[in-house]
Amino acid sequence: MEPALMSEIDLVIFDCDGVLIDSELISARMLVAELAGQDVHVDLPYVAHHFLGRSYPVVISQIRKEFGLELPPEFEVEYRARLLAAFDTELQEMPGVRAVIEALDVPCCVATSSSPPRVERALEIVDMAGLFGANIFTASEVRNGKPAPDLFLHAAARMQVPRERCLVIEDSFNGIRSGLAAGMEVWHFTGGSHMAGVALDGPDLPVPQRRFASFDEFFQPAPHLRKADPAA
Repeated sequence: MEPALMSEIDLVIFDCDGVLIDSELISARMLVAELAGQDVHVDLPYVAHHFLGRSYPVVISQIRKEFGLELPPEFEVEYRARLLAAFDTELQEMPGVRAVIEALDVPCCVATSSSPPRVERALEIVDMAGLFGANIFTASEVRNGKPAPDLFLHAAARMQVPRERCLVIEDSFNGIRSGLAAGMEVWHFTGGSHMAGVALDGPDLPVPQRRFASFDEFFQPAPHLRKADPAA
């Protein structure tokens, strides 16, 4: 049985990577390859555990701390260029998410750890930018990225909705922590290709109010979030 919403919802806040677009596996593979070129050898589970849902500066800080390595200045530019080139040929929107967005009876926005150029280009590739207009917020706009609550609180403030009336859709554990710390309802979307085989429960893992693996299931516990069928 699906859980009930903990409160009335006036805003749905979507993460981007791994929620709107199936990008996380592409990004992880690319980062593993680029780091190997710097003689830093990590695997996909390491990237998923330490980097998923975090901004590029946080990732670089983790690499510096873990490996004692200062990446060269050109690393970021070259990594981003190769990643966007891979997006051009491989990136796809998450199945069913467009239909959910178009059917929502409340406003929605995006709150992402990605840089503004990356999220702009990614949504252009899958032709989703027009679904959100100017309501796209990035970690560059706040002091602390996920798992701190700053970004989700910033999005709620910009959208003029109290935090307790916001629903966050996240794929990463850091994103879930961020939404919960913001005092919002959080649903964990587990249908991205990067989530295959990932353990969802553990003593150190955050517990969302709901998990779902397909956007076809999105409205099941909250049919009132869907626009009324004019034919009904």
